[in-house]
Amino acid sequence: MTRRSMVESGQGPSAADRDEARVPPIRPGAYDPSDYADAVMRGAEEAGVSPLLVMTVLHNEAYKPHHPLLERLWQWWKPGASFGVANMHRATFERVRRAHDLPGRWHDLRDDPGFAIHAAALHLKDLDRGLPRRHVRRYSRDELLALGYNTGERNMRAFARGVLPGPMARSYLRRFRAYRSRAAEALARADRGDPGDTAAE
Repeated sequence: MTRRSMVESGQGPSAADRDEARVPPIRPGAYDPSDYADAVMRGAEEAGVSPLLVMTVLHNEAYKPHHPLLERLWQWWKPGASFGVANMHRATFERVRRAHDLPGRWHDLRDDPGFAIHAAALHLKDLDRGLPRRHVRRYSRDELLALGYNTGERNMRAFARGVLPGPMARSYLRRFRAYRSRAAEALARADRGDPGDTAAE
């Protein structure tokens, strides 16, 4: 049964399913966000956001290795670093935790990819609530939400009004657009149940 048919039949994902997403490999070159397509689909369904948005953001955040050991070393060198496969900063996580009564802690993001993806999906849901229904046409709604994920809600709302993003935000947006088709392919494979997507088995 595909993920879509499970949802249509009322067999929605359970919170316990998130524990099944394996820890990313320690070798930086071996990490592929597409391996987490099942976890993305579960997290997006629970949060009520687009799986394609979440998966594309995950690809955008794959610029550094995400193994728990490497993230611990990174935090030792840079205490304010973000954690988890979705690169969430502590202040952002704490807002999401309070808003949605999450049981975990910020440090859990580095050890639990499913939890990190679920928190990212909830954050995107919160950003969507803060995004005006009407916005400039140069960006899609998902693009603005991705920019909000990267730069914060206040900047997202400014971009929606027509303020031009700075160089780093423009680079993030270019990568988001470039990863869109790869993210869609990963989700399609997971929905078909194609072999090879073993991260959530």
